[in-house]
Amino acid sequence: MDKKGILIVVSGFSGAGKGTILRELLEKYDNYALSVSATTRKPRPGEEEGKAYFFKSNDEFEKMIAKDELIEYAKYVDHYYGTPRAYVEEKLKEGKDVILEIEIQGAIKVKEKFPDTLLLFITPPTIAELKRRLISRGTESMEVIEGRLLRAREEAKGMDRYDYLIMNDELDTCVEEVHRIIEGERRRSFRNLEFIENMKRELKGE
Repeated sequence: MDKKGILIVVSGFSGAGKGTILRELLEKYDNYALSVSATTRKPRPGEEEGKAYFFKSNDEFEKMIAKDELIEYAKYVDHYYGTPRAYVEEKLKEGKDVILEIEIQGAIKVKEKFPDTLLLFITPPTIAELKRRLISRGTESMEVIEGRLLRAREEAKGMDRYDYLIMNDELDTCVEEVHRIIEGERRRSFRNLEFIENMKRELKGE
């Protein structure tokens, strides 16, 4: 089978549990690499360079855009966010399955550039549960939470662009489901063309 890794985009509503699922996935299995985004926003307390983000100035980021060093990028609330190409390509060559946790806007751009990308959308079982999770965080005002729910309404319009919808009801079950989907994706025939050609050659006696 081909050893090149799969590029995976994970999106979902704020509060759907994307970050928790990905942390569990990376702790449990060693074939995944989480891509680190670049941003022009300032680091928050406890955020480390190269772990949370690659922190860039506006000029540095715009040079990366000009040199085509980003797989995708977008601007949110006066700050750039983007996915550096070099890290992703290096990890894919190593055979790692590289996960990008990005918004729908970026996901669609990645799929256009790399049609083999696997798109996964994480959703809670109901919107009532989504609201409950946002409130139970206890870190945001109701005004901010309502804003997140309004944004979710917009994001829901793009859910059908994803390859799989994954319901995050019970964490361990959800993590296993994500892993099984990715493992199954590795076996798709279009991802194993070299293996197929070798089989054909051997059968011809070449």
